[in-house]
Amino acid sequence: MINKTIQQTTKIEDIYMRDPCILLHDNKYFMYCSIPPGYGCYVSQYLLNWAGPFKVFQPPVEAGHSGIDCWWAPECHIYQGKFYLFATYKSSKNEKRGVSIFRSDNPLGPFEEIGRPCPEEWDTIDGTLYVDNSGTPWMVFVHEFTSMPDGIGDFSLAKLSNDLSQFISEPIPLFKANELPTNPNNHVTDGCWPYRTKTGRLLMIWSGFTLNGYVVAIARSLTNNIAGPWEQLPQLLYEKGSGIAEEGGHGMIFTTYEGQLMLSLHSPNGGGHERAKFIELEDIGDTLRVRGENI
Repeated sequence: MINKTIQQTTKIEDIYMRDPCILLHDNKYFMYCSIPPGYGCYVSQYLLNWAGPFKVFQPPVEAGHSGIDCWWAPECHIYQGKFYLFATYKSSKNEKRGVSIFRSDNPLGPFEEIGRPCPEEWDTIDGTLYVDNSGTPWMVFVHEFTSMPDGIGDFSLAKLSNDLSQFISEPIPLFKANELPTNPNNHVTDGCWPYRTKTGRLLMIWSGFTLNGYVVAIARSLTNNIAGPWEQLPQLLYEKGSGIAEEGGHGMIFTTYEGQLMLSLHSPNGGGHERAKFIELEDIGDTLRVRGENI
């Protein structure tokens, strides 16, 4: 039961938003966002007008919480009847960014931090939950270029405990930023989101930079297993040009209550003008393609 009063609404084009993640629950859409210090959420019935933001996690100052900056990219997943927030913040303990995991009985919180599983000596961001066909939970996350010896970011993978609070396997690399099609000089890995197509192919969308700015690329697992190996598909999913007016990225995927597959991302990237965009996708079996801009 959602115990927040939902009254005032704001048009989606009037909401500053980076890294929009959409969760469907209780016949509503929940869009998670950063509200430093901490995280928030907007609620909507039709994706056009939104109530909020509601604060879903605020660091307990009296408990000496270490979060100091970089309250980034919260995304919410339902797992075994609970709501789990995967989100990034910078810690005063080591001056590193890291992915933490939070749990709640309610999509609007309050969320309790239950784990910060990534290696402490790494800068890590943009963690996401993946549950394989056997029910095993994994986290895919960014090992940031800022703490990589070669300055090139990657996506890494580790198995999670059943309560999602810690890693129970050592992280392994999946692929690197310089594998981005059309730009072997890219060093940024952002915003991964695994997706299994209607024919069973396992894809992962992710963002980096080309000469056209921030983009969304598609990787495909050669084994249809989250551990890969992964190949990069030559056709980007979203890139400025060819009818797309502005750059955009940090994509995530959801399906509307009407059954339409959608890409959520922010566009443009930077300058304080970022807004959430929801774009129709088509699952064509081996890959995904943009059908047209919707909202």
